[in-house]
Amino acid sequence: MTRKYNFSAGPSALPQAVLEQAQQELLDWRGHGLSIMEMSHRSPEFVSVAEKAEQDLRDLMSIPNNYKVLFMQGGATSQFSMIPMNLLRGKTTADYINTGDWSKKAIKEASRYCDVNIAATTEADNFTSVPTQAELKLNPDAAYVHYTPNETIRGLEFDYIPETGDVPLVADMSSTILSRPVDVSRFGMIYAGAQKNIGPAGLTVVIIRDDLLGDTLPGTPALYDYKVTADAGSMHNTPPTYGWYLAGLVFQWLKDQGGVDAITEVNRRKAEKLYSAIDNCDFYSNPVAHNARSWMNVPFILANADLDKQFLQEAEAAGLLNLPGHRSVGGMRASIYNAVPEDGVDALIEFMLAFARQHG
Repeated sequence: MTRKYNFSAGPSALPQAVLEQAQQELLDWRGHGLSIMEMSHRSPEFVSVAEKAEQDLRDLMSIPNNYKVLFMQGGATSQFSMIPMNLLRGKTTADYINTGDWSKKAIKEASRYCDVNIAATTEADNFTSVPTQAELKLNPDAAYVHYTPNETIRGLEFDYIPETGDVPLVADMSSTILSRPVDVSRFGMIYAGAQKNIGPAGLTVVIIRDDLLGDTLPGTPALYDYKVTADAGSMHNTPPTYGWYLAGLVFQWLKDQGGVDAITEVNRRKAEKLYSAIDNCDFYSNPVAHNARSWMNVPFILANADLDKQFLQEAEAAGLLNLPGHRSVGGMRASIYNAVPEDGVDALIEFMLAFARQHG
């Protein structure tokens, strides 16, 4: 079969080399006579897979020793509740920066547990920009500051890390993790759903500073307590073993590409090419402020919305899949995560320009 180019926002593309290795090992993992999916999560064989995946992630992100790496379930959406349950730590308020749909979902959930201070919002400009550091109205008594560095739906990305003083900074990096280097020590906690740059849906990675473990809200379920998960090595219950295994293969693949520094340059080229094609053709447009454009999620609008359906049909026929924009905003969106090859972006640009010449 001929694989097509997958521009889905999530579940998203996985590296072909990872899929091929998983296929090769599916029935018989390294001569053990059974699939990794059939192994006990407490067996020495699977524990070795889990430990290597964690160490590879630590290497890729240069995670300091005073941070725990947790492999959890429930997606990033469950973290919206778990964060206030774990991080309020006797306080009653938290700061949230509102830059889009996922920020709003996190705010709504946190409001069930504490007073949420909206430190800044760009809703007035339809989330086409990010607030500057000077615009952040931070509360020095807040338990933590939460933000979403990359808003998947609207293609909005912070071009800086907010300064929050002694208040822990919490980041939903679901759609930007591992796309470029990040100084983990500037965060109290980072979390990410796997289905963008890590692996298949069903796994969530949490990176949390040791001093933020424990002291949860009364009534917090054991599986929602980061300390319980950390103390059990992410195995308080049966973890998503196959997702963890696949994440480990992705981490190794990324190391084989030269690590995060190397993939950064590929991601930079992919994004610059695609935005340039949009900006230099009157047939397409992108509403996001240039300094806030996402490297990972590139929305664009056709000059004539009546052609949207035809664009998508012809794109799919050309092997370019999953280009519709999110149902809440419409238009188009190309998610160009780490596993989307550069020649896939080149093929998309070639198609877009040909379509514009034909219909512009």
